Amino acid sequence: MSAAPSSVVFGAGSWGTALAVHLAHAGHRVSLWGRDAALVDTLRERRVNETYLPGIELPGLVEPVASFDAAAGARFAVFAVPSHGLRAVARKAAAVLPADAILISATKGLEEDTLDRMSLVLGEELPSHAVVALSGPSFALELARRQPAAIVAASADAAAVEAVQAEFRARYLRLYGSDDVIGVELGGALKNVIAIAAGVVEGTGLGHNALAALITRGLAEISRLAVAAGGRRETLAGLSGLGDLVLTCTGAMSRNRHVGVELGRGRALGDVLGDMKMVAEGVRTASAALALGERHGVELPIACQMADVMAGRRTPVEALEELMLRRQRHESDG
Repeated sequence: MSAAPSSVVFGAGSWGTALAVHLAHAGHRVSLWGRDAALVDTLRERRVNETYLPGIELPGLVEPVASFDAAAGARFAVFAVPSHGLRAVARKAAAVLPADAILISATKGLEEDTLDRMSLVLGEELPSHAVVALSGPSFALELARRQPAAIVAASADAAAVEAVQAEFRARYLRLYGSDDVIGVELGGALKNVIAIAAGVVEGTGLGHNALAALITRGLAEISRLAVAAGGRRETLAGLSGLGDLVLTCTGAMSRNRHVGVELGRGRALGDVLGDMKMVAEGVRTASAALALGERHGVELPIACQMADVMAGRRTPVEALEELMLRRQRHESDG
């Protein structure tokens, strides 16, 4: 019998913890790294992440750690830290990870300064490693509960994709492969911005018609930018595009949707975020997406309005009216 694969998960938030739990259920020995030593100590003692993933017991194969040294023997290194902290974590991990370790980006966002996708950040900091982007409709709590889900593993390295598909699969988790890393990552990043807009629609009580229109036009907006950046349109019609967008815009567990709901009810962004323990990536992604759209000559009207709302330059109602009163045109216009 072959030895259990060894994995390290960087990030002890809800998604990182859920992935560590999943990998243990799939037979991996997992080191779950957290930057907060007090949280790591609590995880070791109580075997439950009550702060970020309450009610889910850590399997015996999961070892909470606060040192990067735990990554020394890892075959798979999963990065599930917020986008603004990824580069620093990757830089520290580079000194420890084995040369043949496969890197998995489980972070959905864009780096604000460089506008880099997360796989590019990992590739810059650990250039000798294969990088796989993991994305798709998947709430952390449902994955940890072993409820059925399907996601996408994307990389230019076909062997790395096959390895992740083989080792991360389970009876309740199906992984589809892709080589369209750009499409997969931009779909995962920009859907968070559209989810904030979807929450605004709900928070202002504008109804199901408005929500359906918002999601549909949001997908068109994401697709335009992804294609301009080099992605494929069909990718955005799949799990990492439409699938993730629908889940995040409609699911009660969506952090970005929650932000939008509270904004729609008239709360200030700072107050909303101050009440949250977890990061809503769409808040940071909005401005980065607009800058990326400008780089590629692509208009992003929904992202633009959400950036204005979050900055306090427009009320939610004003932003939605602005979208409705835009020049009418053919639906297929780019």
